[in-house]
Amino acid sequence: MKPGNENFFERVYEVAKLIPYGRVTSYGAIARYLGTAGSARMVGWAMNASHGKDVPAHRVVNRKGILTGKHHFDGTNLMQQLLESEGIEVIDNQIQDFEKHFWDPSSLNSASSESE
Repeated sequence: MKPGNENFFERVYEVAKLIPYGRVTSYGAIARYLGTAGSARMVGWAMNASHGKDVPAHRVVNRKGILTGKHHFDGTNLMQQLLESEGIEVIDNQIQDFEKHFWDPSSLNSASSESE
């Protein structure tokens, strides 16, 4: 891992911990929120390395709602099971009604600016 990656990974984890129960976000949305729009893949690497860090990595999917990181979870369907336990329907490794469940981290910025 490159020296700057550890700090980036920690920033990714802090955002992932803010994803509300029953909601999901994408690798790209986290990257954009952190001001590194071209680093969605790096966010994915951070999610892959999050094991044991109390990070809800199951709530981070690709921009189409596909469970691209599912092979990094123990068991064959653990990522899907975790999402379904939060009321999110998954069919053929894709979140149904993705727009309804999608949470954009940049909404944090607009919420804080509205309260000022």
